[in-house]
Amino acid sequence: MRGRDPPEAALVRQWVTFGEGELSAAAALAMGGPPQERPRGLQELRRGLGALEAHLGRGRRFLVGDSVTLADVTVTCALLGPFTQLLDPPARAPFPGVSRWFLTCAHLPQFRAELGEVRLCGGEGHPQTPPQTPPETPQSPQTHGSAVGHPQGGPELGVPGGPDLGVPGGPEPPAPPKSAAQLKKEAKKREKMEKFQQKQEKNRELQAQVKVKAGRARRELRGLSYETPTPPGCKKDVGGPLPESYSPGYVEAAWYSWWEKEGFFRPEFGRSLETPNPRGVFVMCLPPPNVTGTLHLGHALTAAIQDTLTRWHRMRGLTTLWAPGCDHAGIATQVVVERRLQRSRGVTRHQLGREAFLAEVWRWKEEKGDRIYQQLRRLGASMDWDRACFTMDPKMSRAVTEAFVRLHEKGLIYRSRRIVHWSCALRSAISDIEVEKKELGGRTLLRVPGYEEPVEFGVLVSFAYPLEGAGPGEPPEVVVATTRLETMLGDEGVAVHPEDPRYQHLRGRYVLHPLTGRRLPVLHDPFVDPQFGTGAVKITPAHDAADFEVGRRHGLSVSEVIGEDGTMVNVPPPFQGMPRFQARRTLMDTLKALGLFRGVTENPMVVPVCSRSKDILEPRAVPQWFVRCGALAEAAAGAVRSGELRLHPPGHARTWFTWMDNIRDWCISRQLWWGHRIPAYFVTISDPRVPPGEEEDERFWVSGRTEDEARSKAAATFSVTPAAVSLRQDQDVLDTWFSSGLFPFSIFGWPEQTPDLERFYPGSLLETGHDILFFWVARMVMLGLALTGQLPFRQVYLHAIVRDAHGRKMSKSLGNVIDPLDVITGTSLQELHLQLENSNLEPAELERAREGQKRDFPEGIPECGTDALRFALCAYTAQGRDINLDVGRVLGYRHFCNKVWNGARFVLRALGEGYRPPPDGQPVSRLSLAERWVRSRLSRAVRSCGDALGTFDFPAATTAVHSFWVYELCDVYLECVKPILARGTPTHPEGVSGGPDGGDEEEEEEEEKGDLEAVRATLLTCLEAGLRLLSPFMPFLTEELWQRLPRAPQAPPSICLAPYPEPPQFCWEDEEAEGSMEFLLSIGRALRQLRGAHGLTRQRPPCFLQCPDPLWGSRACRGAALLRVLGGVGSVRILGVSEEPPQGCAVAVASERCTAHLRLQGVVDPPSELSRLGVRRREIWGALERLRERRGGPGYPQKVPPQVQEADAAKLAQLESELQNVLEAEELMKKML
Repeated sequence: MRGRDPPEAALVRQWVTFGEGELSAAAALAMGGPPQERPRGLQELRRGLGALEAHLGRGRRFLVGDSVTLADVTVTCALLGPFTQLLDPPARAPFPGVSRWFLTCAHLPQFRAELGEVRLCGGEGHPQTPPQTPPETPQSPQTHGSAVGHPQGGPELGVPGGPDLGVPGGPEPPAPPKSAAQLKKEAKKREKMEKFQQKQEKNRELQAQVKVKAGRARRELRGLSYETPTPPGCKKDVGGPLPESYSPGYVEAAWYSWWEKEGFFRPEFGRSLETPNPRGVFVMCLPPPNVTGTLHLGHALTAAIQDTLTRWHRMRGLTTLWAPGCDHAGIATQVVVERRLQRSRGVTRHQLGREAFLAEVWRWKEEKGDRIYQQLRRLGASMDWDRACFTMDPKMSRAVTEAFVRLHEKGLIYRSRRIVHWSCALRSAISDIEVEKKELGGRTLLRVPGYEEPVEFGVLVSFAYPLEGAGPGEPPEVVVATTRLETMLGDEGVAVHPEDPRYQHLRGRYVLHPLTGRRLPVLHDPFVDPQFGTGAVKITPAHDAADFEVGRRHGLSVSEVIGEDGTMVNVPPPFQGMPRFQARRTLMDTLKALGLFRGVTENPMVVPVCSRSKDILEPRAVPQWFVRCGALAEAAAGAVRSGELRLHPPGHARTWFTWMDNIRDWCISRQLWWGHRIPAYFVTISDPRVPPGEEEDERFWVSGRTEDEARSKAAATFSVTPAAVSLRQDQDVLDTWFSSGLFPFSIFGWPEQTPDLERFYPGSLLETGHDILFFWVARMVMLGLALTGQLPFRQVYLHAIVRDAHGRKMSKSLGNVIDPLDVITGTSLQELHLQLENSNLEPAELERAREGQKRDFPEGIPECGTDALRFALCAYTAQGRDINLDVGRVLGYRHFCNKVWNGARFVLRALGEGYRPPPDGQPVSRLSLAERWVRSRLSRAVRSCGDALGTFDFPAATTAVHSFWVYELCDVYLECVKPILARGTPTHPEGVSGGPDGGDEEEEEEEEKGDLEAVRATLLTCLEAGLRLLSPFMPFLTEELWQRLPRAPQAPPSICLAPYPEPPQFCWEDEEAEGSMEFLLSIGRALRQLRGAHGLTRQRPPCFLQCPDPLWGSRACRGAALLRVLGGVGSVRILGVSEEPPQGCAVAVASERCTAHLRLQGVVDPPSELSRLGVRRREIWGALERLRERRGGPGYPQKVPPQVQEADAAKLAQLESELQNVLEAEELMKKML
């Protein structure tokens, strides 16, 4: 019942936790929770059923293994109530696998003995009558009917008897009367059911108590949902009150569809493209994601950075276009559809035929192709979707054909036989970017698709070739070594270094192949390393890139011995048709039998693996089409050297030059069906004067935009009539990167001179990951220069690669892959585990991945929201080449969102409903120090944000806006103005009373009114400008709040169209105000430190300030009201130059200009305080000892990551400082005894 082995036992534990925890809680809430909570319970129940369906829908009979376990018992019991009393047939329809499994379990003898016959609600007879259900409380429309339905229009969870339950053909006929025995049996069953449900309820209560501790943070973050009916494209209703706390689900609802429908993201919005925009044009294209793709963190990072830049330029008034697109992803898409056909219909693409298969691919694309677009919308990407392009669209296909033909006519595309990376599983050449290089330290067994047993790699096999005509006293053999023994069947020679003294006697000699009998020449070539192995190497030109070049230099044949499917070809029996790695083992046995085997040694090596099929790649020499890259690369490198094309960060220029200066020609052929078919034709001439051509002879290949054009070219080339020409189009398709390389201009209609091409090409910027600098960026530059004569963009910004919090590459087998949607909406640890189960990992990898998830996400991933994720990703780009993403930091920015939300609520309450902002340009009079300071800080934030975004310094921009909102506006200014706002509210109608000398009350009240007006104007200015500063990073939160602000009638309809704050409009920098305020803030920090050291929470003791310079003393005196707020103290008194503070004061040095004394005499009880401080001193000392012991441990500097060492050092300094404060406080308390 608990699993037959450790992996099964682990699975059983996971399912038991899921059943007793989330599933039971959801069922209880849906069936017996408060009426207003039942819809949420139904949604959570449906979510849990979806996870079960994903697991059981694949034909599994039980949850774990092939027999019933404790997992099945627990989950069945959790679903007993919902399936028998709540979920009718329409509600169960989306979960056929779960329903089948539930009935299987419920009909088992063990279940029937306890529960009797179980009948599903509304099916298999009549629903089971619930035991003594109390009368249902009338529900509001929001908790009945539509609220129960799926929020995205999917199947609904119907409630029997409620509005969701439709019964075709009218009501069911009444059931026949039951016998006494039946009634007695049902009564007994109800009694058992009641006991069972009571037990389940107790279990739920225990689980709830545990989850209060384990999942407290996640539940605290669960917020409201936006429930006001808003049709897609209509503006969100913001007329109601602002919710008390920030909830991403509430804030991010409904805005995007309105933005899109209104056309805010189109460059034509609000202006004519015929008229030049004096502010300029900003154009950027999205790196087209694969049509097969789903959102991952790389996409999220790209979208966050690109959308921030796009929104910033749009708000600055530039004509802005961010053009989306989607790549047809030749290999990935073909693999997905082939697998789908195999699973659903049991056929291969070859059985279907090319045309029928392509029709299936298009059908799949129409069904699934826009999934990635919807996910990008979820991230808030402000793209012009009306200009979205798919690389197989007719206009894009025409551009691809045109590009190929032009480049072929210029001699920049040619056909040749070269070595390529070949995937035997896909039967195609693949791109270098799809090659994973697996480093092996020595002998390693790897699993290879198509082989039952693991295959040995990382070894060097030595064997001997007999030397032809070996004389007396002469070595009779030449020993060679290889890591790929199977290729020896295609050897064409043996090579040695020309200066190796061991082999000088072999010049002009031959060795004999023991299996084919062929004579193989001994070559003297300087490429051989005399120190490797025996100093003699076998040469296989058809299956090794270096050997291919050696073979060309020495005129060797290219004999293919491994076919496209990975089986041996053109070899003697028994090897003919044998899989390559099986041939490897058989060859070793054969060489041993012949006495030619000389041993095996371990050999570190790199094994190329296909990222798509996980097959071991095979180098093969096959005829392919290539782009001649020498001149193209020289032009691309020159553009960077001249500064015409700028790379950011500049350090990537070195990589650019290394690649460009050492570039190899680019293979653009792919042996696929899905993609752009190569517009090249093999020519056959029906004329005896023209001999038949060979496929490898490039003279017999022509290109053409159409077949008629190609025929005319062939006729002209061979001086025959078109009627004498027969054409056969190449079956291969072009590399996906070829069409992607045309993307910056093909999306605008090239080769036609369209208005969009004239307006938006070249683009302004390309932003992408540095890992595709060569594969995509360089090729766009080369093709753009070759085909349009212009660079496709002027600047390139290359962002980092996302890794996990520990700096590891994200991998499913490590369990550290993070789905951005999980970060946005939140997910449980159990749901993360279920995602792993659907990823086809090996059992050992699955268990390791689960453990990784437990370590990294012990309580799951809390709901952080889109805005927090975007902000975190932009803030993280300071880490250089790699981003170590910690979900905890994303959660920190979710708390920042809450800070902004609460600050906005405070300001809106302070302004009141009838507040109208002063007219633009009207100066605000009577600004106090606090107003002057916060306006100055706002001005600096505006300047810092603009400068940082202009130089792609995203961390500086996020730091500037974050610091202004948190540390200046919310933490300081809002606190400073609370007393003024309180005195100006109706609860304080008297205003400010006269001072000690009486004073004129009317004049004081008038002055206070002026202060209040200045405060309100400043609050609105800071809030409105702060939201605009933040908007490119957090579009949803800022739109939600900005729409609720009092604005002028001519204001733009959305914050995404509002002008971005710029220094000319925010020119309030005030050095004097900032200096004075920083002086007061330093005093406030010192006073709060003293309050914290002595545990003062409610008390506000008096303070005394010593200022050596009377000028600063005067400033402190004028800022006494602010100090009372900032320091949390009562009265503030400035001591004279020679005046001493009273006895019983704690002291702290605020700065060289001021020392603060906090009066504790009569405020604290010295004995109690000494006791508290003693406890705290011991706690700090213990923490210090543990930290010092850990830092002094063996291997700490080498084994502990640098960021952890930095955190430890900071923690050590903090603890030492706190200990010093506690010791000083103890001394003071002793004096007060």
